Amino acid sequence: MDKKGFWDRISPIYDLFENIYNRKVFIGTGAKVAEMIGSSDNVLECACGTGAISVHIAPKCRRLVATDHSAGMLKQASKKCRMYSNTTFKKADIMNLKCRAESFDKVVAGNVIHLLPSPEKALHELERVVKKRGKIIIPTYINMSRKTGRIAVKLIEILGADFKKQFDIDSYKQFFADMGYKNVEYHVVDGRMPCAIAVIVKE
Repeated sequence: MDKKGFWDRISPIYDLFENIYNRKVFIGTGAKVAEMIGSSDNVLECACGTGAISVHIAPKCRRLVATDHSAGMLKQASKKCRMYSNTTFKKADIMNLKCRAESFDKVVAGNVIHLLPSPEKALHELERVVKKRGKIIIPTYINMSRKTGRIAVKLIEILGADFKKQFDIDSYKQFFADMGYKNVEYHVVDGRMPCAIAVIVKE
């Protein structure tokens, strides 16, 4: 099965699956991220998917540039956020962002780190484009925390997803520590498949 096109294929039904299986976390993650966004912030969101986080960020920030590698996901996200004139959607590669250094006050990358073959390269890109003292906000499902999460991931992998890593809260914290990030702040949105939000301040 073509894994590259997986996200395009599931984009029309992705929100339905999330709302049935994990609605509390699906909505709660975007709401929690939005608490970290200020009205003067220029925000870059990578791997925006169907706009689950975007729709919470857009009304809070000055400007949002939401990106994804999947045209199908971007189509769904742009529909969801069509009422917000401060939001732009673009196809982009998180591993090679076409943005100037230190362009954004906040950078968000939701539920993508575990899918990347070289997550450290993506993190370096996020760090490059955020301003000094800006925040890198990385929500990731910690599906190893509960049996239901592990089962859901197995099903999604059968359908065509390609998970490079899987986490519980301890291994998620260790992941950032191993890459040299210190004083990372963590928030957990609890539910059937919890989401851990790592917040890194660029020194």
